[in-house]
Amino acid sequence: MRKGIHPENYRMIAFKDMSNGDVFLTRSTAVAKETLEHEGTTYPLVKLEISRTSHPFYTGKTKLVDTAGRIDKFKTKYAKFNK
Repeated sequence: MRKGIHPENYRMIAFKDMSNGDVFLTRSTAVAKETLEHEGTTYPLVKLEISRTSHPFYTGKTKLVDTAGRIDKFKTKYAKFNK
């Protein structure tokens, strides 16, 4: 490895998957604004929308999203502008 190109400020950070509440710890240089107490220790917290525990590729499950309801709601909301 080349010298002097890698960050030196690695620390333990908690990553929380907001879709299922799973928390995992790893070393990172990510900037965190919040903290989380996990097993008696406080860690900087980085919130994730999706992770390996909730991604359909890794879980093998697909999530059905109700797009028809949202489209109908959008059309009724903005139908008054088509006059």
